[in-house]
Amino acid sequence: MPENYTKPALTFEEQLLLLHERGLSVPNKDEALKNLECNSYYRLSGYWYPFRVKRDNVITDQLRPGTTWEQIIELYEFDRRLRLLLIDAIDRVEIAIRTQVITTLAHSYGAFAHTDPANFHGSFLHVKWLKTIEVEVGRSKEEFIQHYQRKYNGFPTIPIWMLTEVMSLGLLSRLYKGLANDDKKQVSEYFKLHHKRLTGWLHTLTYVRNICAHHSRLWNRELSIKPEESKDPDWTSPTTPTNKRLFFILLMLRHLLKQIGCGDAWYQSCNELLEPVANNELWRNAMGMPPDWKNHPIWR
Repeated sequence: MPENYTKPALTFEEQLLLLHERGLSVPNKDEALKNLECNSYYRLSGYWYPFRVKRDNVITDQLRPGTTWEQIIELYEFDRRLRLLLIDAIDRVEIAIRTQVITTLAHSYGAFAHTDPANFHGSFLHVKWLKTIEVEVGRSKEEFIQHYQRKYNGFPTIPIWMLTEVMSLGLLSRLYKGLANDDKKQVSEYFKLHHKRLTGWLHTLTYVRNICAHHSRLWNRELSIKPEESKDPDWTSPTTPTNKRLFFILLMLRHLLKQIGCGDAWYQSCNELLEPVANNELWRNAMGMPPDWKNHPIWR
Protein backbone atom coordinates (compact mmCIF):
# COMPACT_ATOMS: atom_id res chain seq x y z
CA MET A 1 0.00 0.00 0.00
CA PRO A 2 1.37 3.49 -0.83
CA GLU A 3 2.84 5.49 2.03
CA ASN A 4 3.68 9.13 2.59
CA TYR A 5 7.14 10.30 1.56
CA THR A 6 8.98 11.45 4.70
CA LYS A 7 12.66 11.52 3.77
CA PRO A 8 14.23 14.87 4.73
CA ALA A 9 16.48 17.00 2.54
CA LEU A 10 20.14 16.45 3.46
CA THR A 11 23.07 18.83 3.22
CA PHE A 12 25.93 17.84 0.92
CA GLU A 13 27.99 16.85 3.98
CA GLU A 14 25.12 14.68 5.27
CA GLN A 15 24.73 13.07 1.84
CA LEU A 16 28.41 12.15 1.79
CA LEU A 17 28.27 10.81 5.34
CA LEU A 18 25.28 8.64 4.40
CA LEU A 19 27.20 7.19 1.46
CA HIS A 20 30.20 6.52 3.69
CA GLU A 21 27.94 4.66 6.15
CA ARG A 22 26.68 2.56 3.24
CA GLY A 23 30.21 1.45 2.38
CA LEU A 24 31.47 4.00 -0.15
CA SER A 25 35.16 4.85 0.00
CA VAL A 26 35.74 8.60 -0.40
CA PRO A 27 39.50 9.37 -0.35
CA ASN A 28 39.03 13.00 -1.40
CA LYS A 29 36.14 14.49 0.56
CA ASP A 30 36.46 18.00 -0.92
CA GLU A 31 36.30 16.69 -4.48
CA ALA A 32 33.30 14.50 -3.66
CA LEU A 33 31.46 17.43 -2.11
CA LYS A 34 32.15 19.48 -5.21
CA ASN A 35 30.72 16.69 -7.38
CA LEU A 36 27.56 16.61 -5.28
CA GLU A 37 27.22 20.40 -5.45
CA CYS A 38 27.53 20.35 -9.25
CA ASN A 39 25.62 17.20 -10.18
CA SER A 40 23.21 16.38 -7.31
CA TYR A 41 22.91 13.27 -5.17
CA TYR A 42 19.85 11.94 -6.96
CA ARG A 43 21.40 12.19 -10.43
CA LEU A 44 24.59 10.45 -9.32
CA SER A 45 22.63 7.72 -7.50
CA GLY A 46 21.95 6.07 -10.86
CA TYR A 47 25.67 5.44 -11.21
CA TRP A 48 26.22 3.83 -7.82
CA TYR A 49 23.05 1.72 -8.14
CA PRO A 50 24.92 -1.11 -9.94
CA PHE A 51 27.33 -1.29 -6.98
CA ARG A 52 24.58 -1.94 -4.44
CA VAL A 53 24.56 -5.29 -2.64
CA LYS A 54 21.83 -7.80 -3.49
CA ARG A 55 20.61 -10.10 -0.70
CA ASP A 56 17.85 -12.66 -1.12
CA ASN A 57 16.92 -11.09 -4.49
CA VAL A 58 16.49 -7.69 -2.83
CA ILE A 59 18.67 -4.70 -3.74
CA THR A 60 19.89 -3.13 -0.49
CA ASP A 61 21.27 0.36 0.15
CA GLN A 62 24.69 -1.06 1.07
CA LEU A 63 27.47 -0.81 -1.51
CA ARG A 64 29.84 -3.60 -2.44
CA PRO A 65 33.12 -3.59 -0.47
CA GLY A 66 35.81 -1.61 -2.31
CA THR A 67 33.38 0.70 -4.12
CA THR A 68 34.99 4.11 -4.49
CA TRP A 69 33.77 7.58 -5.33
CA GLU A 70 36.18 7.62 -8.28
CA GLN A 71 34.40 4.61 -9.82
CA ILE A 72 31.06 6.42 -9.59
CA ILE A 73 32.40 9.58 -11.22
CA GLU A 74 34.18 7.61 -13.95
CA LEU A 75 30.87 6.00 -14.93
CA TYR A 76 29.11 9.36 -14.78
CA GLU A 77 31.73 11.00 -17.02
CA PHE A 78 31.64 8.05 -19.42
CA ASP A 79 27.88 8.41 -19.75
CA ARG A 80 28.13 12.18 -20.26
CA ARG A 81 30.67 11.79 -23.06
CA LEU A 82 28.61 8.98 -24.58
CA ARG A 83 25.54 11.22 -24.78
CA LEU A 84 27.58 13.87 -26.58
CA LEU A 85 28.74 11.32 -29.15
CA LEU A 86 25.18 10.15 -29.75
CA ILE A 87 23.90 13.70 -30.18
CA ASP A 88 26.65 14.32 -32.72
CA ALA A 89 25.72 11.24 -34.76
CA ILE A 90 21.96 11.79 -34.54
CA ASP A 91 22.40 15.39 -35.71
CA ARG A 92 24.24 14.18 -38.81
CA VAL A 93 21.55 11.59 -39.52
CA GLU A 94 18.76 14.10 -38.99
CA ILE A 95 20.25 16.54 -41.51
CA ALA A 96 20.67 13.77 -44.08
CA ILE A 97 17.05 12.66 -43.57
CA ARG A 98 15.87 16.25 -43.98
CA THR A 99 17.80 16.55 -47.23
CA GLN A 100 16.39 13.35 -48.68
CA VAL A 101 12.84 14.26 -47.69
CA ILE A 102 13.23 17.74 -49.23
CA THR A 103 14.61 16.27 -52.45
CA THR A 104 11.85 13.69 -52.74
CA LEU A 105 8.91 15.95 -51.95
CA ALA A 106 10.02 19.15 -53.64
CA HIS A 107 11.05 17.49 -56.89
CA SER A 108 7.87 15.42 -57.03
CA TYR A 109 5.25 17.90 -55.82
CA GLY A 110 6.81 21.37 -55.59
CA ALA A 111 7.83 23.82 -52.87
CA PHE A 112 4.62 23.38 -50.85
CA ALA A 113 4.33 19.61 -51.17
CA HIS A 114 3.77 19.22 -47.43
CA THR A 115 0.51 21.22 -47.54
CA ASP A 116 -1.38 18.78 -49.79
CA PRO A 117 -2.85 15.76 -47.97
CA ALA A 118 -2.94 13.88 -51.28
CA ASN A 119 0.86 13.58 -51.04
CA PHE A 120 0.64 11.50 -47.87
CA HIS A 121 -0.55 8.13 -46.69
CA GLY A 122 -4.29 7.98 -46.10
CA SER A 123 -3.91 7.22 -42.38
CA PHE A 124 -1.59 10.17 -41.74
CA LEU A 125 -3.11 12.87 -39.51
CA HIS A 126 -2.04 15.54 -41.93
CA VAL A 127 -4.15 18.44 -40.62
CA LYS A 128 -2.92 17.91 -37.05
CA TRP A 129 0.71 17.64 -38.13
CA LEU A 130 0.47 20.72 -40.35
CA LYS A 131 -1.07 22.82 -37.57
CA THR A 132 1.68 21.77 -35.17
CA ILE A 133 4.49 22.61 -37.56
CA GLU A 134 2.95 25.95 -38.54
CA VAL A 135 2.83 26.92 -34.86
CA GLU A 136 6.57 26.17 -34.72
CA VAL A 137 7.15 28.32 -37.80
CA GLY A 138 5.19 31.19 -36.24
CA ARG A 139 7.34 31.03 -33.10
CA SER A 140 10.63 30.95 -34.95
CA LYS A 141 12.98 33.94 -34.66
CA GLU A 142 15.19 32.77 -37.53
CA GLU A 143 16.03 35.63 -39.88
CA PHE A 144 15.18 33.63 -43.01
CA ILE A 145 11.71 32.91 -41.58
CA GLN A 146 11.10 36.56 -40.73
CA HIS A 147 12.36 37.61 -44.18
CA TYR A 148 9.89 35.23 -45.83
CA GLN A 149 7.06 36.58 -43.69
CA ARG A 150 7.85 40.15 -44.71
CA LYS A 151 8.19 39.41 -48.43
CA TYR A 152 5.71 36.67 -49.34
CA ASN A 153 2.05 35.84 -48.91
CA GLY A 154 0.69 32.79 -47.12
CA PHE A 155 2.78 32.79 -43.91
CA PRO A 156 3.14 30.57 -41.86
CA THR A 157 3.06 28.30 -44.91
CA ILE A 158 6.64 28.24 -46.19
CA PRO A 159 8.57 26.07 -48.68
CA ILE A 160 9.49 22.57 -47.58
CA TRP A 161 13.23 23.32 -47.68
CA MET A 162 12.75 26.15 -45.18
CA LEU A 163 10.28 24.18 -43.09
CA THR A 164 12.68 21.35 -42.35
CA GLU A 165 15.19 23.82 -40.88
CA VAL A 166 12.82 24.62 -38.01
CA MET A 167 11.33 21.14 -37.70
CA SER A 168 12.18 18.99 -34.66
CA LEU A 169 13.38 15.43 -35.15
CA GLY A 170 10.08 14.22 -33.72
CA LEU A 171 8.05 16.13 -36.31
CA LEU A 172 10.43 15.00 -39.05
CA SER A 173 9.96 11.40 -37.93
CA ARG A 174 6.17 11.81 -38.09
CA LEU A 175 6.44 13.44 -41.52
CA TYR A 176 8.49 10.55 -42.87
CA LYS A 177 6.08 8.00 -41.41
CA GLY A 178 3.21 9.81 -43.14
CA LEU A 179 4.72 9.82 -46.63
CA ALA A 180 3.20 7.70 -49.36
CA ASN A 181 5.06 4.38 -49.58
CA ASP A 182 6.77 5.16 -52.89
CA ASP A 183 8.20 8.36 -51.43
CA LYS A 184 9.25 6.61 -48.24
CA LYS A 185 11.06 4.01 -50.32
CA GLN A 186 12.89 6.67 -52.30
CA VAL A 187 14.22 8.17 -49.05
CA SER A 188 15.02 4.84 -47.38
CA GLU A 189 16.92 3.52 -50.40
CA TYR A 190 19.54 6.20 -49.80
CA PHE A 191 20.17 4.64 -46.38
CA LYS A 192 19.99 1.04 -47.70
CA LEU A 193 17.07 0.20 -45.42
CA HIS A 194 13.51 -1.00 -45.84
CA HIS A 195 11.18 1.97 -45.40
CA LYS A 196 9.36 0.33 -42.48
CA ARG A 197 12.66 -0.16 -40.71
CA LEU A 198 13.75 3.43 -41.25
CA THR A 199 10.38 4.59 -39.87
CA GLY A 200 10.98 2.62 -36.67
CA TRP A 201 14.59 3.74 -36.38
CA LEU A 202 13.62 7.41 -36.61
CA HIS A 203 11.08 6.93 -33.82
CA THR A 204 13.71 5.29 -31.63
CA LEU A 205 16.36 7.91 -32.41
CA THR A 206 13.93 10.68 -31.47
CA TYR A 207 13.47 8.98 -28.09
CA VAL A 208 17.23 8.52 -27.61
CA ARG A 209 17.95 12.11 -28.56
CA ASN A 210 15.43 13.27 -25.96
CA ILE A 211 17.27 11.21 -23.34
CA CYS A 212 20.53 12.88 -24.34
CA ALA A 213 19.05 16.37 -24.50
CA HIS A 214 17.67 16.02 -20.97
CA HIS A 215 21.03 14.73 -19.67
CA SER A 216 19.44 11.48 -18.52
CA ARG A 217 21.38 8.30 -17.82
CA LEU A 218 21.94 6.31 -20.99
CA TRP A 219 24.66 3.68 -20.68
CA ASN A 220 22.72 0.96 -18.80
CA ARG A 221 19.19 1.96 -19.75
CA GLU A 222 16.68 -0.52 -21.15
CA LEU A 223 15.05 1.29 -24.06
CA SER A 224 11.36 2.08 -23.67
CA ILE A 225 11.04 2.70 -27.42
CA LYS A 226 13.18 0.04 -28.99
CA PRO A 227 13.87 -0.71 -32.67
CA GLU A 228 11.94 -3.50 -34.31
CA GLU A 229 13.42 -6.97 -34.19
CA SER A 230 15.03 -8.22 -37.37
CA LYS A 231 15.53 -11.63 -38.97
CA ASP A 232 18.93 -10.55 -40.27
CA PRO A 233 21.52 -12.62 -38.33
CA ASP A 234 23.81 -9.58 -38.01
CA TRP A 235 21.10 -7.84 -36.00
CA THR A 236 19.96 -10.75 -33.82
CA SER A 237 21.39 -12.85 -31.00
CA PRO A 238 24.09 -13.99 -30.54
CA THR A 239 25.77 -11.53 -32.94
CA THR A 240 23.71 -8.68 -31.51
CA PRO A 241 22.52 -9.79 -28.04
CA THR A 242 19.50 -7.48 -27.72
CA ASN A 243 17.63 -4.60 -29.34
CA LYS A 244 16.76 -3.15 -25.92
CA ARG A 245 20.16 -1.73 -25.06
CA LEU A 246 22.54 0.98 -26.16
CA PHE A 247 24.81 -1.06 -28.44
CA PHE A 248 21.93 -1.60 -30.85
CA ILE A 249 21.57 2.18 -31.13
CA LEU A 250 25.28 2.54 -31.80
CA LEU A 251 25.00 -0.07 -34.56
CA MET A 252 22.06 1.81 -36.10
CA LEU A 253 24.06 5.03 -36.14
CA ARG A 254 27.13 3.29 -37.51
CA HIS A 255 25.06 1.90 -40.40
CA LEU A 256 23.40 5.24 -41.14
CA LEU A 257 26.64 7.22 -41.00
CA LYS A 258 28.29 4.77 -43.39
CA GLN A 259 25.55 5.47 -45.94
CA ILE A 260 25.94 9.21 -45.46
CA GLY A 261 29.66 8.84 -46.11
CA CYS A 262 30.88 10.29 -42.83
CA GLY A 263 31.41 9.19 -39.27
CA ASP A 264 34.89 7.62 -39.27
CA ALA A 265 36.11 10.11 -36.67
CA TRP A 266 32.93 9.46 -34.67
CA TYR A 267 33.57 5.70 -34.89
CA GLN A 268 37.12 6.11 -33.60
CA SER A 269 35.94 8.33 -30.75
CA CYS A 270 33.35 5.71 -29.80
CA ASN A 271 35.94 2.95 -29.75
CA GLU A 272 38.26 5.00 -27.55
CA LEU A 273 35.44 5.75 -25.12
CA LEU A 274 33.88 2.28 -25.09
CA GLU A 275 36.94 0.07 -24.84
CA PRO A 276 37.88 0.68 -21.17
CA VAL A 277 34.27 0.25 -20.02
CA ALA A 278 33.59 -2.74 -22.29
CA ASN A 279 36.47 -4.61 -20.67
CA ASN A 280 34.21 -4.92 -17.62
CA GLU A 281 31.75 -7.74 -18.37
CA LEU A 282 29.04 -6.28 -16.15
CA TRP A 283 29.19 -2.85 -17.80
CA ARG A 284 29.43 -4.43 -21.27
CA ASN A 285 26.32 -6.51 -20.66
CA ALA A 286 24.51 -3.40 -19.38
CA MET A 287 25.02 -1.90 -22.85
CA GLY A 288 24.00 -5.07 -24.72
CA MET A 289 27.45 -5.57 -26.22
CA PRO A 290 28.83 -8.96 -27.30
CA PRO A 291 32.31 -9.89 -26.02
CA ASP A 292 33.89 -9.42 -29.46
CA TRP A 293 32.03 -6.15 -30.10
CA LYS A 294 34.82 -4.45 -32.05
CA ASN A 295 34.59 -7.15 -34.75
CA HIS A 296 30.80 -6.97 -35.03
CA PRO A 297 29.94 -7.10 -38.78
CA ILE A 298 27.94 -3.84 -38.57
CA TRP A 299 30.35 -2.02 -36.28
CA ARG A 300 33.74 -2.77 -37.84
